Amino acid sequence: MNSYYDALSQRDPAFEGVFVYAVTTTGVYCRPTCKSRRPLERNVRFFADTARARAAGFRACKRCRPDDGAYDAQPEWLAQACRFLEDAEEAPTLDELSAQVGVSRAHLQRTFTKAVGVSPRRYAATLREQRLRTALRGGATVTAATYESGFGSSSRVYESAAATIGMTPARYRRGASGMTIAYGIVASALGPVLVAATDRGIAHVALGDDEGALERDLRASFPQATLERADDRVESATSALVRYISAGGPWPQLPLDVRATAFQARVWEALTHIAPGATTTYGELARALGDPNATRAVARACATNPVALLIPCHRVVAKNGDMRGYRWGLDRKSRLLDIERNAS
Repeated sequence: MNSYYDALSQRDPAFEGVFVYAVTTTGVYCRPTCKSRRPLERNVRFFADTARARAAGFRACKRCRPDDGAYDAQPEWLAQACRFLEDAEEAPTLDELSAQVGVSRAHLQRTFTKAVGVSPRRYAATLREQRLRTALRGGATVTAATYESGFGSSSRVYESAAATIGMTPARYRRGASGMTIAYGIVASALGPVLVAATDRGIAHVALGDDEGALERDLRASFPQATLERADDRVESATSALVRYISAGGPWPQLPLDVRATAFQARVWEALTHIAPGATTTYGELARALGDPNATRAVARACATNPVALLIPCHRVVAKNGDMRGYRWGLDRKSRLLDIERNAS
């Protein structure tokens, strides 16, 4: 399993600054988040920085512009730490990783987290979770996938599955075909609201103008799950949202069942700490996360938020204060902020 190839396939912003990839058929090297067409794995080479990619005869992509200095500033030991974590059968401790790359624990933790976007421990956990998914998709039994991915015991993999996969490994291996999602649609001051939930929490919230379109969007998001219209089962959630939208209730904080990359999880967590009615910018949020160069990645994480309102991405605005980038319409974004400000 090539975690770097998985990262470029998913355009994972957590790997910005960790590597660049070059495509042998085009002679071009790119950022992990480049929006160019995904290359075949056999045609890809990975480099720790742009200087090495250039030395190998590749030229910079004109679309993602990797030659902006972000990569060449990364120390060599950072790439060594990533490779060591990728090759380790079991995640090393911070002391072991520090000794391996020859830097202090504090410097390792601080620099790694700033450059990669997650801590060494979270990075190792993400690799382990990717191995689990790959093994299960490849047809391995749950027991085999558990040990191949480095979990060490079945209890640990089932504990982790709730946070990393959102369902049990056995169900994931079957393509989530046995997963049941209940949903309901209610009228609100902003139009119809659809709320869908698993037995673990809210998995999908959408606003719109047409119930049929909302249902089609839900089916596109969960094509292999069994969807059941059950307004009564999600009534408490829909009622809380309607009260919130009507300015007659507080911002609802409900249990969630959402899938996220490590970077998305950090962004979404930060969004929940913005006070109702207050706003921040994509750049300010990136700086708060310790990566001022991740403004676009933050914007993408906001755009992929699957539970509108519950993860309040409407509280992020453009640098000049303009209402931009709201999936459910700029008018709704503006009205939501007005509702929150009037209520507070």
